Amino acid sequence: MTLIHQYKSNGYNIVLDVYSGSVHVVDDLCYDVIAVLEEQNQAHTKETLGMPDTKECLMERLKDTYSKEELLEALSDVTELAGEGRLFTRDAFADMADAVKERKTVVKALCLHIAHDCNLACRYCFAEEGEYHGRRALMSFEVGKKALDFLIQNSGNRRNLEVDFFGGEPLMNWQVVKDLTAYGREQEKIYNKHFRFTLTTNGVLLNDEVQEFLNREMDNVVLSLDGRKEVNDRMRPFRNGTGSYDLIVPKFQKLAKSRNQEKYYIRGTFTRDNLDFGEDILHFADLGFKQMSIEPVVGEESDPYAIREEDLPAIMKEYDRLAQIMIDREKDGKGFNFFHFMIDLDGGPCAAKRLSGCGSGTEYLAVTPWGDLYPCHQFVGREEFLMGNVEEGIVKPEIADEFRGCSVYSKEKCRNCFAKFYCSGGCMANSYNFHGTIHDAYEIGCRMQRKRVECAIMIKAALS
Repeated sequence: MTLIHQYKSNGYNIVLDVYSGSVHVVDDLCYDVIAVLEEQNQAHTKETLGMPDTKECLMERLKDTYSKEELLEALSDVTELAGEGRLFTRDAFADMADAVKERKTVVKALCLHIAHDCNLACRYCFAEEGEYHGRRALMSFEVGKKALDFLIQNSGNRRNLEVDFFGGEPLMNWQVVKDLTAYGREQEKIYNKHFRFTLTTNGVLLNDEVQEFLNREMDNVVLSLDGRKEVNDRMRPFRNGTGSYDLIVPKFQKLAKSRNQEKYYIRGTFTRDNLDFGEDILHFADLGFKQMSIEPVVGEESDPYAIREEDLPAIMKEYDRLAQIMIDREKDGKGFNFFHFMIDLDGGPCAAKRLSGCGSGTEYLAVTPWGDLYPCHQFVGREEFLMGNVEEGIVKPEIADEFRGCSVYSKEKCRNCFAKFYCSGGCMANSYNFHGTIHDAYEIGCRMQRKRVECAIMIKAALS
């Protein structure tokens, strides 16, 4: 079976061949010819491109729009692309899903919940102000040390290992962050490993000492900020209700500048209260930031801030608007990186990543302050997903097996989706929260993801 996705955006006719990853910007003639041929392929999967009945169907369908000579010439061009493996490519990935499922678990990344506590009270926080369905706690050095030991022991031959200091707010446990980083550097020399440390912070406790340490030791720093002052302060207040914007923005600007506008990103969340979130991205850019992301909030429909079905038309329009502004700014020498519009059409992730995504539950685990292991930070506190602990390791391998078997081929909604190799099936936690299984997909999130992929490809076309 082939899978072609066609769409028109910003004056471009774009054709994506899903299984080869090839993208073509074509004229109206080729666009229409490809549409007819793909319809024929879907209806007659055993037919070969260029067979007489296909030609006859093409001529009949488009005879009122194009001449026979034009259609034959376009068919020849399209057939040539197909022969080169750049169009109407057959699915060569389905058989790989079983191989991925059988792979041995090799852990390469840990999300260390260094602090189940926070000094903000974000209204949409899935972590319940850092408590994660449990209790407030700070990770001890001993637990963190055992977590790093567990990572080394379960990383096989992989040299580069990733550790994210997460919370709550990790700077509330600053000394342990420093001590664990130092311990990790010692272990690198012993085991021929390399730790890539990152830290996610709301910035409240950021100061010169912290900044100097982050710049020396952290490969990446994630800075939490939702956008314009009124937007940020509505959703990210202190526990007394006052806003955090005025305190943290100057600190974030200073940190970003000190890192030469690299190896960090501003990470925001938009809700149905700011469906004009493009203005928040532009606000980041006007503050001088170059690396940014703003994610749609995920919440129950009863939550007043949650994205709903009726919000999607406005969101799609806003993504289109933002894409055009980004093109204009790039051409004016004022460009910036927006995470959701960054796409690699030449290389990109390996096949296993394209099939199964982030690696939660297998390559990537979360560690609580007391050393429990969960598939990722969004499953922390759900006892049905407790996999083990840093003392004993993984004691429920069946959970890892379940996650390893989750792929775009285990999800019915993904099978015929053109974006499946870009989102890798989406967030398994969102699937579980909305459907009670990791083998499904959060449809509202899917529709936004598909739009972002279309915008990202269009930007590539416009700037190429």
